[in-house]
Amino acid sequence: MASSPYPTRNYFPGQFVVSAGSILFRRAPESGKLQICVLYHTIKNEWLLPKGRKDCGESIETTAVRETYEETGYKCKLLPCNMSTRAPAHGVHTKDMIREAEQITEPIAITVRDQGLDGVKIISWYISELDGDGRKVEGTQMDTESFASQFINAEEAIRTLTFKGDQNIAAKALEIVRHTGTI
Repeated sequence: MASSPYPTRNYFPGQFVVSAGSILFRRAPESGKLQICVLYHTIKNEWLLPKGRKDCGESIETTAVRETYEETGYKCKLLPCNMSTRAPAHGVHTKDMIREAEQITEPIAITVRDQGLDGVKIISWYISELDGDGRKVEGTQMDTESFASQFINAEEAIRTLTFKGDQNIAAKALEIVRHTGTI
């Protein structure tokens, strides 16, 4: 039996968890500056981006929006942006290649986190914006969560994040949002 020429690793049920999150943007009401919503984990003393596990039968895009709302308290929707992707246009069969696409809501990053004996966590990251009146809804977190959410000017929010990986993802999201110019 032949093996793939590329390094390959398979994970089976119980060896992986699929998660999604988003970088939630808004324009500051008073200044019009771009802001990113960040979470402060009150027990661990960490600044994070919102994310969480996919529910059975749920699309990954729905997970990103739901988890962002649950953890931040802000209703949101995916923000169509212009970006590079290897995904072909819907219904178009082409060779695998990088292309520039306009107004898409594809993941901007994928994180694969090795969790040792617990397998891997695969996180799809999206860009989102406020949906509706932009007011925060209290009581959206699960009983096991202890987050305080706040919007911070984008560059400061990136510096505030505790982990370099989150900083890199938020910086890429900001780059894409600025390039697109839709917010």
